[in-house]
Amino acid sequence: MLDSVFSTAADQSVSISYQTALIAILTSLILGLVISFIYMYSDKDKRYSIKFAFSLVLLPAIVAVVIMLVGSNIARAFSMAGAFALVRFRSVPGDSKDISTVFFAMSIGLASGLGYIVFAVIATVIIGSVYFVLRRIEYGSFGANTKVLKITIPENMNYQGAFDDLFSEYTSATKLDMIRTTNMGSLFELTYIVRIKKNADEKKFIDEIRCRNGNLNIVLCMDSLQREML
Repeated sequence: MLDSVFSTAADQSVSISYQTALIAILTSLILGLVISFIYMYSDKDKRYSIKFAFSLVLLPAIVAVVIMLVGSNIARAFSMAGAFALVRFRSVPGDSKDISTVFFAMSIGLASGLGYIVFAVIATVIIGSVYFVLRRIEYGSFGANTKVLKITIPENMNYQGAFDDLFSEYTSATKLDMIRTTNMGSLFELTYIVRIKKNADEKKFIDEIRCRNGNLNIVLCMDSLQREML
């Protein structure tokens, strides 16, 4: 059922006709278009890269063509590897999610280039469906409201317990991560890792902190790990 559409001779060399090559290329293009659609429409916030979505359409077909050109010829494979090693990418995927999408597209192109058309279609449906569902339910982002809170206070203010009641009201978890002095030691900067409650009013939270720290600087932002996950 999952046999290759390419015919194999007795000496194990693969024979590729124009018809089968056309089928492999068209299939990889269609599946690349499906992968690109999955990548775009699985993002609720529509923050995807248009150029990256465009590349996903062509990537499986390009890989399929390379695989068909190389075939079982070892010398040709090494020469192709040397040629592709000269290619320098101008940019890299934004995060691990994009890297996994690239490998997904390349594997589909590899299967199509080897002639396993049915296998490529099945893999696209299964992996693509799982990818789409995981992105839509935002799998792994259960701590999405985890942020970094930096509060500047005067040096004569005792920070221990100074904001505990506010943290209890507006956050579900709080951790004092770092304390450092600023402005020649006249100020303290407290860095907290906080998990904001789902329906908490962040502006009101900041306003109440301002009333206690003398209206000094307050910063509430996502941490570096959070930004990478987006």
